[in-house]
Amino acid sequence: MSKLMEKQDLTKKSGQTAVRHVTVGEDDSGIRLDRFLARQYPQLPRSRLFRIVRKGEVRVNGKRAGVDTRLAVGDDVRLPPVRLEAHEDAGVSGPGAGSSARGAGDSGVRRLRVPASLIETVNRAILHEDERLLVINKPAGLAVHGGSGVSFGVIEALRAARPEQAEKLELVHRLDRDTSGVLLVARKPAVLRMLHAGLRDGEGFEKRYLALVKGSWQLGKKRIDAPLRTDLRVGGERTVKVHASGKSATSDFRPVQGFGRLASLLEVSILTGRTHQIRVHAAYAGHPVAGDPKYGEAEFNELMREFGLERMFLHASSLSFVWPDRGTEFSVNAPLPPELARVIDALASAGRGRLAARKGARRAVGPARAR
Repeated sequence: MSKLMEKQDLTKKSGQTAVRHVTVGEDDSGIRLDRFLARQYPQLPRSRLFRIVRKGEVRVNGKRAGVDTRLAVGDDVRLPPVRLEAHEDAGVSGPGAGSSARGAGDSGVRRLRVPASLIETVNRAILHEDERLLVINKPAGLAVHGGSGVSFGVIEALRAARPEQAEKLELVHRLDRDTSGVLLVARKPAVLRMLHAGLRDGEGFEKRYLALVKGSWQLGKKRIDAPLRTDLRVGGERTVKVHASGKSATSDFRPVQGFGRLASLLEVSILTGRTHQIRVHAAYAGHPVAGDPKYGEAEFNELMREFGLERMFLHASSLSFVWPDRGTEFSVNAPLPPELARVIDALASAGRGRLAARKGARRAVGPARAR
């Protein structure tokens, strides 16, 4: 029997694992159920793990659980039997990085590898690294983790680049795939638990974003406190809406720069971290985020393309907090990406051009004559 079969309790006849019960240990305390399952079933794609959880095949202390359930020390997790097929892992591919498939004598199981180009992109995006944290300036278009329709993301690339740390690297929070900016990755389970506790309490954490929105923002400093339903599906696609029965969500908006009646650049601080929170709150205020394909305005998005905007204009610009065990502040900033900075320059240049044209027109007409 191969080592893989021994590890997963396979039988040679069925190629299927047996039912197992695993007790959560100290190292896994605070971990999400989906990440815990990924460790137990390294051969299975995340989409399949999500499916067995939705079907209720995974039980925590005898009860159904969601993929975002946080586990605690002593929890009993029932792992259902699964049939192992071709699977993915977090190896590295590319020149000199090893083969992308096992040999025929090693179960003949094909493995997809994290592309070397993705690992290089993520490594270049590291803003800060210490014994506790990795801070990434995540590029837009890159998922934070593999999932539906995406094989790999930031966390898989980091684990592939640091195999000796792979079991301990965890996302502290998440960013939408189309949002760029500051992303924290914990390097120790204790650090992850500490920061998650702070995020849940909402104390000591300050997350700021830059967003370009439609129209002239006339609301000054504005707090939007509007509950969000994050469990809605429209055409099978997840959609978030302001709804009285939703979870509490609070965002503070502050104008930074205006571009006439066309658009406004805002700084947004979020006191809660709901899915699509800024995008939905901005649209709710009548100022949708530029380039937003889901909650934005198609005509405005098309107009913004004339100024060079090819993505959603939402950037996580800074994050700061106080270490609970040290009492010291940690702060990091991510500069506006060049592709967004160029849009701001184009809008400002267009505004100066319009102002110059108006002044030229007034000079041509000359002063009004008394009658």
